[in-house]
Amino acid sequence: MFEIMGFIFREKYMSASKEKWQKQVELARTRDAKFITASSEPVELMGTPDLIKDFDYDRDLSYPGQFPYTRGVHASMYRGRLWTMRQFAGFGTPEDTNERFKYLLKNGLTGLSVAFDLPTLMGRDSDDPFSEGEVGRCGVAVSSLKDMEVLFDGIPIDQVSTSMTINSPAMILLAFYIAIAEKQGVPLDKVRGTIQNDILKEYIAQKEYIYPPKPSMRIIVDMIEYCTEHMPQWNTISISGYHIREAGSTAVQELAFTLADGFAYVEAAIERGLDVDDFAPRLSHFFNSHNDFFEEIAKFRAARRIYAKRMRHKYGAKNERSWLLRFHTQTAGATLTAQQPENNIVRVAYQGLAGVLGGTQSLHTNSMDETLALPSEKAVKIALRTQQIIAYETGVPHTIDPWAGSYFMEDLTNKMEAGAEEYFKKIDDLGGVIPAIEKGFFQKEIARAAYQYQNEIEKNERKVVGVNSFKDENEKIEIPILEISEEVEEKQKRQLQELRARRDNALVKQCLSELKEAAQNDINLMPILVKSAKAYATVGEMVEALKEVFGEYVEPAEF
Repeated sequence: MFEIMGFIFREKYMSASKEKWQKQVELARTRDAKFITASSEPVELMGTPDLIKDFDYDRDLSYPGQFPYTRGVHASMYRGRLWTMRQFAGFGTPEDTNERFKYLLKNGLTGLSVAFDLPTLMGRDSDDPFSEGEVGRCGVAVSSLKDMEVLFDGIPIDQVSTSMTINSPAMILLAFYIAIAEKQGVPLDKVRGTIQNDILKEYIAQKEYIYPPKPSMRIIVDMIEYCTEHMPQWNTISISGYHIREAGSTAVQELAFTLADGFAYVEAAIERGLDVDDFAPRLSHFFNSHNDFFEEIAKFRAARRIYAKRMRHKYGAKNERSWLLRFHTQTAGATLTAQQPENNIVRVAYQGLAGVLGGTQSLHTNSMDETLALPSEKAVKIALRTQQIIAYETGVPHTIDPWAGSYFMEDLTNKMEAGAEEYFKKIDDLGGVIPAIEKGFFQKEIARAAYQYQNEIEKNERKVVGVNSFKDENEKIEIPILEISEEVEEKQKRQLQELRARRDNALVKQCLSELKEAAQNDINLMPILVKSAKAYATVGEMVEALKEVFGEYVEPAEF
């Protein structure tokens, strides 16, 4: 009885206090600004208990390492182990990038992350006419196993985790890496790392596709099936929201579209006959950490909760590891400015901090000069030191999810989840992810969001320091820029020609014939790709062989 009376008294007192505060707010001065998130959503003035009236600790939060994992996927989080510190690296020749890898490892990097040049990403060799002018420009040029051998020369791959950002030709680059492991005498069950291999987001955002969606999905399931059997420590897909956000999406769109893609892969693998608990523990995710500090943290927390509930209840996963959404985070390249580039160091620090407070398992911090060129060694070192300062000086990793119970943060997390669920329904109503891609749904949604964001900047409703506010008209950019010489392309072409002259071309021809036959007869492609890689068939040759069977995708025009 006394408890009920006390509750009523507290409610009346809080209501009276809130009413008094609201009157004070009405009389107070308000800045001339739009109080919106980076996604143009209105921001609550203040967190109060009534924002989360239906909050249930066990259902909505629980403890770290326990369902639904809102607070983190591991019981002790960073007290047990810090996140993996990665830096995206790749430029010029394999020799150039090999040097950068060794430099980064010497300076405390704990995982490699390979950036490939545009020709490689598009499945073309360095000497392809379409590759002219792009070889080694935005990543390392890899056309054959020979390039991969040079890239990892002197790097024992049983002692380092390697992430490879590549999608359409992902199975070919994985085949190269498998061949490298065998040459180093490393058993495949000891090989650790991740391959992005997320083709659906290519149709949605980045546009580096080769084959149509259906055969592309078949290729991905082939990889999942092969790695589940032979490479138990390899993450078969890094389901990527990063590029969706870089294309201009909102935080909720990034969250919803990324998870929808991931669930589409789960359904395709189950349809193949794979047991969800055999492959789901090796699925990983890749998110963007944008400028809005609180919105990003809420996004990461909501992502874990949504994923855990769907994997458990919709897809029937029984292994707890199948419920865990493990993810890599990269700070937002789209927020970096060419103006006053040193300001990017500060932006990246806060974005990286949001990733850590959101519970990421792996983090890449962008370099300050990436809007101008590939990052210099100095800029890369500052970006890595940024992570190390967060890890060892701020005290942030000492406690797990300090946001739990915050009225504002829990409400924002709930709103993220609700927004994602609305998008899931729209996608389902369109027939699923692939029909939604074919109807241009994702592309239109992202275009609208990107237009609104840019419009707010141009109208000065959204401040960007150094761009539309606090500008320096006399600015002179005085930071070192990494330049790729034309000799890189000539060297790659020459070495590729030498490789073709030395290899057993009859064996290569036989391998490519077997590859086409496997594609036509629904035979898993990975074993024959590994065989072709060892014969020194090139990326372009293998891609062209598969094009003869699968065709090439042309995106329908949208107006």
